[in-house]
Amino acid sequence: MTKTCDTAVEADLPRPEPIGLREAFWFWLKLGFISFGGPAGQISIMHQELVERRRWISERRFLHALNYCMLLPGPEAQQLATYIGWLMHRTWGGVIAGALFVLPSLFILVALSWMYIAFGEVPVVAGLFYGIKPAVTAIVVQAAHRIGSRALKNNWLWAIAAASFIAIFAFDVPFPLIVLGAALIGYAGGRLAPAKFSTGGHGAARASFGAALIDDDTPTPDHARFSWLKLTRLVLVGAVLWALPMGLLTALFGWGGTLTQMGWFFTKAALLTFGGAYAVLPYVYQGAVGHYGWLTPTQMIDGLALGETTPGPLIMVVAFVGFIGAYVGQVFGADQAFLAGALAATLVTWFTFLPSFLFILAGGPLVESTHNELKFTAPLTAITAAVVGVILNLACFFGYHVLWPKGFDGALDWPSALIAIAAAIALFRFKRGVIQVLLACALAGLAVHLLR
Repeated sequence: MTKTCDTAVEADLPRPEPIGLREAFWFWLKLGFISFGGPAGQISIMHQELVERRRWISERRFLHALNYCMLLPGPEAQQLATYIGWLMHRTWGGVIAGALFVLPSLFILVALSWMYIAFGEVPVVAGLFYGIKPAVTAIVVQAAHRIGSRALKNNWLWAIAAASFIAIFAFDVPFPLIVLGAALIGYAGGRLAPAKFSTGGHGAARASFGAALIDDDTPTPDHARFSWLKLTRLVLVGAVLWALPMGLLTALFGWGGTLTQMGWFFTKAALLTFGGAYAVLPYVYQGAVGHYGWLTPTQMIDGLALGETTPGPLIMVVAFVGFIGAYVGQVFGADQAFLAGALAATLVTWFTFLPSFLFILAGGPLVESTHNELKFTAPLTAITAAVVGVILNLACFFGYHVLWPKGFDGALDWPSALIAIAAAIALFRFKRGVIQVLLACALAGLAVHLLR
């Protein structure tokens, strides 16, 4: 009875006063510093702040936007912030919301990457990372389980996941080919067996938190209406924003230059991040570690650990990859190593997130033309299933390098194995948060490292 009364009171709350761009700016800045917990945690924070507390947008409109963002390659939480910022305050509102979601993480990761290079061999720092690495392995296994439990609803999708794991683990098939193959299977399967490839996005809204600024029945604002002229202009601006830095890098360093290749590589990565950051990490390590040699497998694991402990999208680990690759590669010489690293981190962030902004600003008007719930298409359903197998391979990759640091010919590192098992129990059995698990494992690793 009490709950029913509370809901009725909430539904009668007056509509909030209009929000200016300046007030929105400070909120998006604050969000950039508190957005821990990966996509699920970040979306939860936005829901609490924007739907429940501030009532800037209704539950139904929030989920409608989220369902669209889930369809796209790229970090869905950052794209959702961009979408809501754009809906409230036009293009500049979207740019500000999306940029402030990323910039705090970029600055923090540049500082942490430099500290990692400068002090990584110090016993205390080495000990902390000794404990963090097996925890990261457990976290990646949990990611495979979390996505798999949501995506693998029938034997067809299980078979796609198994095939993608075998393809990348046994035959080293490039990640883009796995995505393409899964999409083709999904397309065919959607026509031959549509029931097996129809999985929906987030559910419809059921709660009411009172009248919102952008409510269920709020008309679409003029700037959010579809126009071919606006779309054409946006595509041209996006092409210039990509081509200008890429052309400059090519002119200064040549097509084979490290910074140029980073720009090109992370442009491709940005278009392949279906399923979130964990899905694109195998592609990043295939390219950054295996093909280009910008960093070592151990550094890749350490970078993911840093990404897990900082606010912002987990895909921001690309900033660490760029920094280490340019710093160690001495792109500007030994005296300018930090400048090279910071510039590379900024460039790869630009190329990674530019498509996310374009997808929202270009597709938003199409989404706003209907408020019906969006569904995953069959090809995207199959891609999500394939991603599960790819992430499981990533866990095997991390586990091999962490538990057998000298290769299978060497002995199993038992302390690392015990820390990994403890981390898995904490995550799966006791549902502890990622930050808690990482901190506890870091302290355990420090104790083991100093006692050796």
